[in-house]
Order: sequence, then structure tokens, then C-alpha cells
Amino acid sequence: MKKLLVGIMLSMLLIGIVGLVVFVQNNPFGNTTNQSSNTALLQERVVELTELATLKYEYKNAMVNRDDKKILLTDIKFAETIKLVEYTGYLKAGSDLSKMKVDYDEEGQQITVRVPKAKVLDNVVDLESMEIEDVKGNIFFDPPTQDLIDDINVQKKKYEEEKISQGFLTEADKRTEEVLKSFLSLYEENDVIVEFY
Repeated sequence: MKKLLVGIMLSMLLIGIVGLVVFVQNNPFGNTTNQSSNTALLQERVVELTELATLKYEYKNAMVNRDDKKILLTDIKFAETIKLVEYTGYLKAGSDLSKMKVDYDEEGQQITVRVPKAKVLDNVVDLESMEIEDVKGNIFFDPPTQDLIDDINVQKKKYEEEKISQGFLTEADKRTEEVLKSFLSLYEENDVIVEFY
């Protein structure tokens, strides 16, 4: 289903790009454009690609939450709860294409696109889909839901750091480069270089 949705989105993007290229090539209003206006138009179109160049990773996680109450100043437990918490979320990474810089070398017919390196844009847990199952409960003590949410936030930060160490941001940079080169390859006579800063 996701592949079909991505395919439809890419097809719509390509049709839009082809239409734009035909429109610009025909110059219907008889206006002459200079290099700076072409660069500005190109930059505006590339910023629209931000969502396509974003890498999204959906995940499902489970954790065990243990909590107990002890009698004050002793090690004697009088209430303990164990809960199994399952939740889903997603992690998004990409470059801020609004800070992109486009240079066009007319003589060398080369387009140089400078893009900020990818960063994590979102790490969202869907709390509405969170499932909590009592493994061991106690009528005297039930940990507050906020404690569970705090634990989930700690876990999602650890998960984010783990994915970054596995190359998630590098993969997002590669995706951005592929999308930009694919988009800019419509200008066949130009060589396209994508640089990250």
C-alpha cells in the first residue's frame, strides 16, 4: 500500500514537473528571463520537494514498566505493579530545503545545490494507539499515566539515538540527493552537483 502511494505521488510530481518545463520552455507571455530569476524559480520548486525528500521510519515498541511502593525508611515493599506498554510511532529525518542555496554556472552548464545536512525532524509516539496491559496490579497503588509517558519519552529518545548511530541521517542525505538529482535532471544539458553543509 505504501509503495502504491509513493508511486502515485512520484507520478503526480513528474507530471507536474513536465508541465512546468513545457510551460517555461514555451515562454507563453513573451517575457525574457534572466539567470537570477531562473535560479529563484528553481529554488522555489525544489523547496516544494521537501516532503518527498524526507525519510520516514515507522516503528512499534513495547516496554515493561515496573513500579513499587516501600514502607518509609525500609526495604519492605507493600505495593508493586508491572505493566506491559505497547505503542507505535514514527521517526522523520530530512534537510531543511528552505535553507538551500542554488548556483548556476551558465558557462559550464552546471547546477550546484547546497543543502543543510539531514537532521531529525520528528519523533512522534501515537499515544492514542498505546495499549497498557496489567501483568501484575495492586489495588493500593497504580502508577500515574504521566509516569508511563515519561518512560516512553526516554525510550523514544534512546531509539532515535540508536537509529542515528545506524546511519539514519546518512540515509536521509542520500534520499535528498537522489530526489534533487532526479528533479534537476530534467534540465538535461546541465550537470547537477549536490553538496551538504
